[in-house]
Amino acid sequence: MFPYFHLRSVSTAPISNNGNSITCSYRIPPRRFFQKPAASQRIPEFAFAFDIDGVLLRGSDPLPKAHKTLSYLQSQRIPFILLTNGGGKHESERVADLTSKLDVPIDVSMFVQSHTPFADMDSYKSKTVLVVGGDEDKCRHVALRYGFQTVVTPGDILSAYPEVWPFSKPFLPYYSTFAQPLPAPISPSSPSTSLKIDAVFVYNDPRDWGLDIQIIKDVLLSQSGILGTLSSKNGNKSLPNKGYQQDDQPPLYFSNPDLLWAATYHLPRLGQGGFREALGGVWAALTGGPNEGVELKKTVIGKPYKPTYEFAEKRLVKHREELLSESRGREGVLKRVYMVGDNPASDIAGANNYRSEMGTDWVSVLVQTGVHKAGEEPKIKPKMEVETVWDAVNWAVEKENWHVEKS
Repeated sequence: MFPYFHLRSVSTAPISNNGNSITCSYRIPPRRFFQKPAASQRIPEFAFAFDIDGVLLRGSDPLPKAHKTLSYLQSQRIPFILLTNGGGKHESERVADLTSKLDVPIDVSMFVQSHTPFADMDSYKSKTVLVVGGDEDKCRHVALRYGFQTVVTPGDILSAYPEVWPFSKPFLPYYSTFAQPLPAPISPSSPSTSLKIDAVFVYNDPRDWGLDIQIIKDVLLSQSGILGTLSSKNGNKSLPNKGYQQDDQPPLYFSNPDLLWAATYHLPRLGQGGFREALGGVWAALTGGPNEGVELKKTVIGKPYKPTYEFAEKRLVKHREELLSESRGREGVLKRVYMVGDNPASDIAGANNYRSEMGTDWVSVLVQTGVHKAGEEPKIKPKMEVETVWDAVNWAVEKENWHVEKS
């Protein structure tokens, strides 16, 4: 009775990335969405941001009452977005999958995953980038759809030069199913024609940690990102950072800081944050690390970092304006966002620490269906702890004096 179809383009507002303004736009295909509220309907001044793994899904399976929760919010015309540190697929593919699993219509305008802000980094789109992580080379295709023109993966390098990481030689038949030819050879004797990496992006949790650490290490110790070379500045005590990453090496970006995440297994599993710590340990062993005044220079986005919450808030405000477009002029400002998550170190810390330039109050709500379990004492305290996502929404709408549907 409620759905209708339409076609539109949604653009994200600029966010700051190391001083650079970056913008992104998506063309959204026709998708089932909910009817606009009548002019007389009450306008919600609050909204929700939901983590996915451990809140709405456990592995590939919906958690109890996830469908009921999102259906209730859509029936009440209460805006929400899904804000996840997961990734590995293009946004359109993820929302189609979530729509199917949760049996609720989800739109790209309602979805932010860990690497979504990478789509805004226009300054690297005409250069050669190394994309790390994810199943096979799916993240390569995400980067290409974001507009990056020349994308290399560690699997491409291994397939062309198996000696680069001999321990993965047994897996060469696997890599050969998706590896692509390199845009240039690795030829340190001819740096001007050798493969040069201009930026390194970790899009998703790496699968072959040894190979990926080896390739990233080679890039960060190279001269100007030219593979097969070693910078003469490495270890120079007269230079900042003792010369490491001081020779035009490419920047290193991580999309997800989570050390742990809630998978199907009964105990949390290591995530991209675990890989980052492993890389950092190797880097410290090679360079002396913090004990010798050497830092691994990197940029980390995703929850709990401020740029991700800024990006998500602008996406949510845009979605709310669109959802309430027939009430334009009386919808007012968004006063509160309830961040519902299962991980105190990302979801809760991010919401607690975020200070919105729009004046929106972010309220953290911790559920017990993922990384955090009932009876545990979270190191980072939420504003409220409840059992399930349904309990979180009921608590919030009751605080807002909204209609509460009891379970």
